[in-house]
Amino acid sequence: MGLIVAITLVDINTPATIPFGPFLVAAPAIAASFAGPGETAMIGALAVAAQVLLSHVQGGVMTSPHQVQLGALVVISALVTVLRYATDRHLRRLSLVRSVAVAAQEVLLRPLPGRVGPLCIASVYHAAQEEAQIGGDLYAAVRVEGATRLVIGDVRGKGLSAVGDASVLIGAFRGSAYCNLSLPGVAAHLGNAVYWNWIHSGEDSQETWESFVTALVLDVYDESCVAGMVNCGHPPPLLVHGTEITTLEATDPAPPLGLDMVSECDFTAGMFYFEDGDLLLLYTDGVTEARDSTGTFYPLPARLAAWKGSTAQSLVRYLQADLLQHVGGRINDDVAIVAITRAATIPGAQQRRTAC
Repeated sequence: MGLIVAITLVDINTPATIPFGPFLVAAPAIAASFAGPGETAMIGALAVAAQVLLSHVQGGVMTSPHQVQLGALVVISALVTVLRYATDRHLRRLSLVRSVAVAAQEVLLRPLPGRVGPLCIASVYHAAQEEAQIGGDLYAAVRVEGATRLVIGDVRGKGLSAVGDASVLIGAFRGSAYCNLSLPGVAAHLGNAVYWNWIHSGEDSQETWESFVTALVLDVYDESCVAGMVNCGHPPPLLVHGTEITTLEATDPAPPLGLDMVSECDFTAGMFYFEDGDLLLLYTDGVTEARDSTGTFYPLPARLAAWKGSTAQSLVRYLQADLLQHVGGRINDDVAIVAITRAATIPGAQQRRTAC
């Protein structure tokens, strides 16, 4: 509005040989960049009215130059109004699609609860694909008899296909909670669910047959200072006990899931001590394979040793910020981090290892 008034006043107060009326076309064009279609149309109408006024003042409403200027202004105002309307309609549809996508992704990968049984859990997820809430990484937690069972995994690949594969594994994991399966049994169940889904997907591409999922399945027992673990080709968790950081390598590691049909006897559960005050860190390879500008991998154990906090929530916030700083603000792979601490004291846990 102010631009229209300014152009009109300048044109009236300058010689007719120096026309400023053509600049009125800038008003609806600029309005379309921030205003809605109604406001853009109003600004266009005001610009046309100002052009008619200038033509009348200069005594040439019916002359060819003024008619051309007026016609061009009307056409451009109409075009930018239509474009503004089309853009707003597209943005409304995009907003609706995004809201549905976010809701669907939250159903597939539910946020981990902050408290499960005697455990305090904190997690962070960063999807590599823009506009996505989840990708091929996954985690979930369920209650089983006398324990909290957790899984963290990484589907080979990115994008929608990886999201679909991750949803299959998460669904199989949650559905197995009431079956009273052992850790090797649940690992076999997950592997067979993923493999069955791939061979019945109807796709016969090289990428499908080369797909697999690395996964780590844990049982953290309520009344014991030990926990069980089956590692299927996944990066080993880190255990923090006081100032000591231990990499929990599997004594009998299993191959990734989905390569073939498997049975319970193909997996062996390993045990490790997890006491009151300990912190367990689970993560996917998007963390340890993140590189800085010089190509240096993220040094997770060293950065964990530098952490001065005490809670699971403070740890995941620290690692997320530190990882983003390491890579310069952009992570090129899916990243999942889960930190777990015990919230209740286990009787006798102070007698470390001997009481267990």
